[in-house]
Amino acid sequence: MENGLVAAVREGEWMELATYWGLRILAALVVFYIGVHLARWLSAALERGMTRSRIESTAAMFLRKVIYVTLLVVLALAVLQAVFGVALTSMVAVLGAAGLAIGLALKDSLANVASGVMLVSLRPFRVGDIVTINGVTGAVESVSIFQTRLRGADNQTITLPNALITGDSIINLTPDVRRRIELVVGIAYDSDIDVARGIAMEIMLSDQRVLAEPAPDVLVYALADSAVNLGIRCHVANADWFATKCELTERIKKAFDRQGISIPFPQRDVHLYHATADAVPALTTRRAAAIGLDDAPRQPPADPK
Repeated sequence: MENGLVAAVREGEWMELATYWGLRILAALVVFYIGVHLARWLSAALERGMTRSRIESTAAMFLRKVIYVTLLVVLALAVLQAVFGVALTSMVAVLGAAGLAIGLALKDSLANVASGVMLVSLRPFRVGDIVTINGVTGAVESVSIFQTRLRGADNQTITLPNALITGDSIINLTPDVRRRIELVVGIAYDSDIDVARGIAMEIMLSDQRVLAEPAPDVLVYALADSAVNLGIRCHVANADWFATKCELTERIKKAFDRQGISIPFPQRDVHLYHATADAVPALTTRRAAAIGLDDAPRQPPADPK
């Protein structure tokens, strides 16, 4: 066949050449199309099998994507070998050299792949958990080979590289069914701490969403520069955390206003002293002595002319 093809090229039979390569390319496209759908179906079936085997959903999703990409690479090699007759050893050598060059050029991407494997292995969070990573908070939607996708509170999609996640602190906000609300409210120094504590406790105990265990409490956190900081703490279910926190803050503020408990803001006292005309020379003399100057009058410099 190859000799006939070479002869056809030499004799200028371009129609036979076009037919020969056209059929091969068409066969390659058909095989690749069927192989892609087969790889997608097979990876999805393996994910379902892993889920039924009680494998954690995050790991199952990650492994499905790895298996899918691996099957696509194997499919491409098989098409090149079967349809175009490329030797497998030659392809392996070319892929090895290309892999080295690509690895050096895409070292950051490879770091994301390694970080993705770490996330699946160590499992600091799972799909559905609410986490805070690099100052961003959202619910985990998926963990892929290169990146992790979160769903923010505003329903925005947040995509983080896996290397950034493993290189930063991960705060998982849903390891348990409950979550603590902690409000730091400052009251004036002349306000009654016991009255403020009683108001805050009454508001928390009257809210049906506040859990009885652990019991809510109000503590004095610090004697700050402008206020006495009270720590108002209670526990609620994960789903009620944000709404309860906002409503407690509003109700405590209104109750403090009704009871005359002020919430001060940072302020500075400025003291002004009024000096009489007789005290000005003495004040000037003391100031001059403080900076190392004598109180004798200074002579103007001599005229160089």
